[in-house]
Amino acid sequence: MRFLIGFLVSLLISGLVVVLPTQAQSNCSPAYPDVCIAPPPPDLNCPDIPYRNFRVLPPDPHRFDRDRDGIGCET
Repeated sequence: MRFLIGFLVSLLISGLVVVLPTQAQSNCSPAYPDVCIAPPPPDLNCPDIPYRNFRVLPPDPHRFDRDRDGIGCET
């Protein structure tokens, strides 16, 4: 664990972004496997979250993928 924390701090200092698997985070909807977004309630809209162009799996409880192409909050 100490190694992992040191590694993440090193990446942070170097300006790199690390995305950990969402399964390691609690209260994340499985409909959004690459980002951590809590299931409703409340119902969220794209302006309410910091993520764009992320993978969406059915069901899409927040309706981020309006055109049903598997990409949420497209820009």
